[in-house]
Amino acid sequence: MPAKIFTVEDARLRARRRLPRMMFDYIDGAAGYERLVQENIDAYRQIKLLPRALVNVENRSLTKHFLDTDWGLPFGIAPMGMCNLAWPGADEMLAKAATRYNLPLALSTMASSTIEQTYERAGSNAWFQFYVSGDKDNAMKLVDRAAAAGYTKLIFTVDVPHVAPRVRDLRNGFKAPLKIGLRQFIDFALHPGWSIGSLINGAPSLANVETAKDGQFKRESGRGAIDWEFLDYLRQYWPHTLIIKGVLSVDDAVRLQQAGADAIYVSNHGGRQLDSAPTSLEVLPHMRKALGTDYPLIIDSGIRDGESIIKALALGADFVMMGRPFSYAIGADGQNGLNTVIDLISEQISAAMAQIGLKDINAIDHSVLYRS
Repeated sequence: MPAKIFTVEDARLRARRRLPRMMFDYIDGAAGYERLVQENIDAYRQIKLLPRALVNVENRSLTKHFLDTDWGLPFGIAPMGMCNLAWPGADEMLAKAATRYNLPLALSTMASSTIEQTYERAGSNAWFQFYVSGDKDNAMKLVDRAAAAGYTKLIFTVDVPHVAPRVRDLRNGFKAPLKIGLRQFIDFALHPGWSIGSLINGAPSLANVETAKDGQFKRESGRGAIDWEFLDYLRQYWPHTLIIKGVLSVDDAVRLQQAGADAIYVSNHGGRQLDSAPTSLEVLPHMRKALGTDYPLIIDSGIRDGESIIKALALGADFVMMGRPFSYAIGADGQNGLNTVIDLISEQISAAMAQIGLKDINAIDHSVLYRS
């Protein structure tokens, strides 16, 4: 029976019922007391849009021009580690959605599918998100693989110098690679749909990373040593578009712009790294002012509906990425759930554009905001 999904929260609640607790908590959880997750969402709710009257708003267009490409919608799929935890085959579902709706799909270094598989599935819609863990020379092999596969967009994530402890994961015994004890076995047994699918398709794994000599993957290995010198090296090494993700400091953003970054991705990692960090949305206008009107800016963290996307664009973003909403959707109802949520958010954007008197998503600016 199709899932009844009318909001992203509907998808979240259904995913919570269908997934083993360990898997749902990995997707849903965050750092510290998880306050920043809600603050990210609340930041959008505090912004108001200004309705306009008697404007011809027929034939609205949601096609967004960004980084020399016309995308089908003003949002894309943010990088997410081990997406197949949300449901077996999730990476393939995301690739199908990316091509169906013409969205960018950012493949995480920590994905369940390889760099090469994802490009075969999504083609030029696929971007590669790059972490440096362990030996830098081995890490650069990932960049070489991305270039060889055909990727032209590289997202270098800089906000994980150390993997933050996430209390839910600690309580559930979540580790990568997965370790199955009695409690986890019982949890999986109580969620047979996910478990049987994982048995058939294979347990979720880290498809792009090498394990250490003892056979264990060290999530935080080497990340704290990455600095501006490495960025300069990467900029010279990678000949295509370089996007820097996880930037909240305006000073850092200006320096990154001067260092040759092609775009900056404003993000607090969905609250998964530093619970006391500012929201992405409150930082965004300061970024735009410091970097100028034409410099490409991406934003994520806390976006759960179409009106929030309009607000982000109005406050200075050029493009929006989302992660958790798509994981919830897949956990709720697989490919159908994912398509439902994308259609839902698209319709929310279109309906809000009609209310604020705009036909073209590219025309959104600060004038659509209500200022008391």
